[in-house]
Amino acid sequence: MQKSALLEELSTPYAVPAEAVAFYRENGYVKLKNVLSAEAIAYYGEIITDLVFKLNKLTKPMEERTTYEKAFLQIMNLWREDETAKEFVFSKRLAQIAADLMEVEGVRLYHDQALYKEPSGGITPWHADQFYWPLASPKTVTVWIPLQATPLEMGPLAFAEKSQLVEIGRDVEISDESEALMQQSLTQFSLHETPFDLGEVSYHAGWLFHRAGANVSGKARKVMTMIYMDKDQQIMAPKNSYQKADWETWLASAPVGSKPESYLNPILFSHS
Repeated sequence: MQKSALLEELSTPYAVPAEAVAFYRENGYVKLKNVLSAEAIAYYGEIITDLVFKLNKLTKPMEERTTYEKAFLQIMNLWREDETAKEFVFSKRLAQIAADLMEVEGVRLYHDQALYKEPSGGITPWHADQFYWPLASPKTVTVWIPLQATPLEMGPLAFAEKSQLVEIGRDVEISDESEALMQQSLTQFSLHETPFDLGEVSYHAGWLFHRAGANVSGKARKVMTMIYMDKDQQIMAPKNSYQKADWETWLASAPVGSKPESYLNPILFSHS
């Protein structure tokens, strides 16, 4: 596929079915098939993978790592490292889907992150992402893009349906403790854990509890993510040390109460 065709794919609107919007509104996540072509995933996946291994600083043996460190290699804001990665992160198609699912006029980028679960990589414990974000509104969403077909043995993302509405665990960081607490607390919610086909992606709300199993496949589980927020999101005073760090790193320490309008948080899609 020509580069021009890849760029056209990333900017072409995706018709989000009304039932997908309704499902997301109720359950806090949705999986969508055939969002990206195999050619686009192969081309941009290679660029992203090269950046992950170039920028990764986590080199200690698996047995010496914490539960969090065992879960994945985590490299953030690839869009600022490479122009081709930026093409992918700034995809209007992917951002438009986020806006449609959240039922907002437009979305800004919070940040991107690659999540590579190595062979023998451990579980990703139960957690809700927005614990880390000093953002006032729940209108946030992450697109989770596997860069290969992802069977259960690779540790695909799993969702506790409708848990975006529960207050339990919102003050707990990702850890063994969050896994134990939420294993007990989330029994009231249905667990959705299914493989991802190539080209299938998921979107999950910032307050939805989710986890991933260990990677026992022998191959790396390569995933790229982008976090979007309502373009009219407001910055709130950080409630914990992680939110303070995020405020400084991803929001350029913009004033509390303001919109996140710095160079780090461009509008990636708007219906108007």
